[in-house]
Amino acid sequence: MEKYYMARALELSKKAVGFVNPNPLVGAVIVKNNKIIGEGYHEHFGGPHAEVNAFANAKENAFKNVDYDVEGATMYVTLEPCAHYGKTPPCAEAIVRNKIAKVVVGMIDPNPLVSGKGIEILKKAGIEVTTGIMEKEIRKTNEIFIKYITQKKPFCIMKTAMTMDGKIATSTGDSKWISNEKSRAYVHELRNMVTGIMVGIGTVLSDDPQLTTRRQGVISKNPIRIIIDSTAKTPLDSKVLRCDEKTKTILVTTKFASDTKIEAIKQKGAKVIVTPSKDKWVDLNFLMGALGKMGIDSILLEGGSTLNYSALDKGIVDKVITFISPKMFGGTSCKTPVGGVGIDCVKDSIMIMDTKVTRFNEDIMIEGYIKKPE
Repeated sequence: MEKYYMARALELSKKAVGFVNPNPLVGAVIVKNNKIIGEGYHEHFGGPHAEVNAFANAKENAFKNVDYDVEGATMYVTLEPCAHYGKTPPCAEAIVRNKIAKVVVGMIDPNPLVSGKGIEILKKAGIEVTTGIMEKEIRKTNEIFIKYITQKKPFCIMKTAMTMDGKIATSTGDSKWISNEKSRAYVHELRNMVTGIMVGIGTVLSDDPQLTTRRQGVISKNPIRIIIDSTAKTPLDSKVLRCDEKTKTILVTTKFASDTKIEAIKQKGAKVIVTPSKDKWVDLNFLMGALGKMGIDSILLEGGSTLNYSALDKGIVDKVITFISPKMFGGTSCKTPVGGVGIDCVKDSIMIMDTKVTRFNEDIMIEGYIKKPE
């Protein structure tokens, strides 16, 4: 039954996708006499943690003639209870106060402030602790958090859409639409999941995109728009420079941009980051460190072929999601998802591991992870 209750906790945790960044997704379930008497999840950044919400839910159930007495119960929680004071008090102490008898933990928290310390508090209080239940599934759900908390850099997902013959636009540059409506709707789910969305200046000039999240009938959040623009060519009337509290923009440039243009962009409400330049291009590795310090834990890269290659070449991409539509354009001049200079030998290919295939009607989505150098 441990896996059954942990699966429920994991299901609860996923309800907060996109709303707790840069915190982890956490769910908790309290069980007594083979019955769930309380459950909860970390609902939004800065709010009560999953364990606290589970205790509150158990108390609410008391008014519905459900046994509330959590003393002696078992708590299933996807991530090790926190042991430090942050925006909320330590959950490990709340568990001890409520006299829980046993805690089943999905995975140990990789956060150095917590790792092992929460479990230590529980054990010292005489609480039985079991770990590692559904750890693989929980780690995947929290892949963004794990990368960010251990490396202080954003988890980067490169998203592309192409025809069966590998084209992202026709010879005239027309690209609307390659993927179908269902695929495009899922892309907005991805946008809601991450903190930032990144494109290059080529995409801004050719498409003038909004780069916002548009989901039907549910609360959504807009990722921070990150524009890679080495010489600050972004037109001042671009949609990405229409900024407010819900739609923010960071323009990333180099010393080759004019101070006058940079100031004009700032006046539009955008933040400007000037990075060191690599052959007159933005230093992407420097940028990842800078964005991490700003609390940006994840990026959806929707760049053109040039930026996509640069991101792969510099090793900043963690995951790749590609939509393939049953269309063919032909044309030797048509762009492909990844441009740049490319590689010389097949043996030097960028390898994608742990692939998964999903269908969106006639479209196929393939996702996988970049194999990192050992």
